[in-house]
Amino acid sequence: MYRTHNNGALRAEHINETVTLAGWVQKSRDKGFMIWLDLRDRYGITQLIFDEERTPKDVMDLAKTLGREFVIQVTGKVIERESKNAKMATGDVELLVEKLEVLNQAKTPPFTIEDTTDGGEDLRMKYRYLDIRRNPVKEKLIFRHKVSIAVRNYLSEQGFIEVETPYLIKSTPEGARDFVVPSRMNEGQFYALPQSPQTFKQLLMVGGMDKYFQIVKCFRDEDLRADRQPEFTQIDCEMAFVEQEDILNIFEGLTKHLLKEVVGFEIENFPRMTYDEAMAKYGNDKPDIRFGMEFGELNTVAQHKEFKVFNDAELVVGIAVPGGASYTRKEIDKLIDWVKRPQVGALGMVYVKCNEDGSFKSSVDKFYDQEDLTKWAEATGAQPGDLICVLSGEAFKTRTQLSALRMELATQLGLRKSDEFAPLWVVDFPLLEWDEETERYHAMHHPFTSPKPGQMELLNTNPGDVKANAYDLVLNGNEIGGGSIRIHDKETQSKMFDYLGFTKEEAQAQFGFLMDAFQYGAPPHGGLAFGLDRLVAILGGQETIRDFIAFPKNNAGRDVMIDAPAKIDEEQLKELNLKITL
Repeated sequence: MYRTHNNGALRAEHINETVTLAGWVQKSRDKGFMIWLDLRDRYGITQLIFDEERTPKDVMDLAKTLGREFVIQVTGKVIERESKNAKMATGDVELLVEKLEVLNQAKTPPFTIEDTTDGGEDLRMKYRYLDIRRNPVKEKLIFRHKVSIAVRNYLSEQGFIEVETPYLIKSTPEGARDFVVPSRMNEGQFYALPQSPQTFKQLLMVGGMDKYFQIVKCFRDEDLRADRQPEFTQIDCEMAFVEQEDILNIFEGLTKHLLKEVVGFEIENFPRMTYDEAMAKYGNDKPDIRFGMEFGELNTVAQHKEFKVFNDAELVVGIAVPGGASYTRKEIDKLIDWVKRPQVGALGMVYVKCNEDGSFKSSVDKFYDQEDLTKWAEATGAQPGDLICVLSGEAFKTRTQLSALRMELATQLGLRKSDEFAPLWVVDFPLLEWDEETERYHAMHHPFTSPKPGQMELLNTNPGDVKANAYDLVLNGNEIGGGSIRIHDKETQSKMFDYLGFTKEEAQAQFGFLMDAFQYGAPPHGGLAFGLDRLVAILGGQETIRDFIAFPKNNAGRDVMIDAPAKIDEEQLKELNLKITL
């Protein structure tokens, strides 16, 4: 065998035992008559010692030729270290080497393979297999494994069955862009890679598999951000004979289980908030409730005071920044510049300092007196020592801009603590959202989402007012899961396609198989999908998902390690009956 123990296993109780180890050379210190070498594998590091008086000469000579990342096998006796290292699990012992074999030599790595490395992100992604040897990356992948195992165990105990669904499916017009795959045997026709297994899990409900789950790859050809990849992993779930409350209870239980088992964090209840309330209080549908700074609407106390900027605005809204009255003018100007960036898009910001003596100093003192500003403080919950930041304009845009400012300020103030977890259910989303470009309604979630009970008739008169039987699970300001109760009868599903602008022919061509299945006794059903990559990152105290994925793509959607996507040769194009015109 290559090893009797791993490199994190040896302790004082192994002293005088003869063992065999294998791994990578981390570093060595050559004193001429004595060599110390750190041997690393996935489990830890063991210090090796080569001694001219106790180590065979050929072994000593070979040890002098070893470089970083050489793969070696050693056999020797475990001895007590003279200088113990309390920072290492194996720090009480070392291995006096008697036999040494080089299993593979190694080039000098392009960056240091240590916890703190000199390699930039692009370089490390190109040599990702080397980066994985570093503890920070290795530990994130192990952490992801622990989360996945905990998910599988919990859902299995709840009676869920894991079922695989196809990767080569049919392209659909809703949602993000599909990745398409040409079919060699069906000229001019294409598969699509699934954006989710949505229709298949609904068909499994028709098939009687009343509790389904799958940890599954999904694909979306969309613009990328730190928390997005073109291929991502979902914990995909569906249940039959359930209402919204049943689903929320099951997956609240799963989230509590993960928080307790994986990160040791216990929480009793998950608050619930409607979509409308989330937008009014926080300016987005995935609010971070680890801290306050709730929105205070100021229209009634700030308009009609001869300040045209506010009088012309659809919404005037502010937040109270704790301790912000101590900000200098330069610091406040920085905030104003920040909200005026194109990424945020505000035209400016009004501010009020709430002095410790109860008085106020604002950037609009010309228009508002102390009594007015007192009302602003009451509306935003500002206390003496706080700073009130106010934005105005078109309602939706202004809320979005203030939400961005709220998160930026919370980051600056250290309020977004990675070891605190604040889950939240957001419910009662709009069923439809208006698209200005196409001038028609689109499904906010997807076209299989059911309206809230009793609201189907509203689609004829006030489609924008219809609420969806849908819900999102938010954790620390990130949507980690979302789902809905589905439509489960052909007539209602056909009506929904009509409202979304599908012709009868288009609906039948795209989703006829699902509506046909509904005619054979489809049960009431609903489900939820967690984004595993994002969930793991947040549980791991981060929001960037890339380090929790073994082989991620960069911001351009490229795998720089294998250089993909790439051209294919002419023969393959001919077989697929494709021509590429540049």
